[in-house]
Amino acid sequence: MHTTIQKWGNSHGIRIPKQLMDALDLRESDRVEIGRNKDVITIRKVTKRHRTLEERMAGYEGSYEFSEWDTGTSVGNEVL
Repeated sequence: MHTTIQKWGNSHGIRIPKQLMDALDLRESDRVEIGRNKDVITIRKVTKRHRTLEERMAGYEGSYEFSEWDTGTSVGNEVL
């Protein structure tokens, strides 16, 4: 399968044929990762992975002091 590099604004782009988009389950606006290994360009769909709490808190440098808060009085059957 062949395509052509084209100038788009200050960048360059490659059109991906519909058959390849369908085969790889790619859609317009999907995020992709582009890489290079010597003279080979790779394009891979980025799959959103949920980060663990540990990963999310890794960069947190603040402090947190746990305390209870008043949510008001019961107004229905929420108390068991």
